Amino acid sequence: MRYNLRFLPCVEDDAVAGYSWYEEKAPGCGDDFLRIFYAGLDQIEINPFQYPKVYLEFRRSLLRKFPYATYYKIEGDVVIVFGLFHCARNPQSIRLGLRERDKDDKDIGL
Repeated sequence: MRYNLRFLPCVEDDAVAGYSWYEEKAPGCGDDFLRIFYAGLDQIEINPFQYPKVYLEFRRSLLRKFPYATYYKIEGDVVIVFGLFHCARNPQSIRLGLRERDKDDKDIGL
C-alpha cells in the first residue's frame, strides 16, 4: 500500500532554501539535494512506519548524503510532511517549529 503524501506549504520553502544553499556552494549540488529529498519521500510513501518516532507523533527520515531530515506524521492513509530541517539545528528549535507548524496546520485545516 502506498500512502498519500500531503505537504505543508512551508516544506517547499525548506526545500528551496536547502537547494539554494547547496547550489551556491557547487553548481549541480542543489539538484542532487532535491533528488535525494524526493527519493526519501518515495521511501516514506511506500512504508512510513520504517522510520522512528522522534517527538510525539512526528517521525524522522534522514536524507542520504546531506545533513537534513524530513519530519512527518501519519494520519490514516495520509502522510503529512511538516518540515525539512538541517540536522545541526538545536533539537529544541526543531520541536518548537514542529509544534508551531502542527498548530498552523490545524488552524487552516489543510
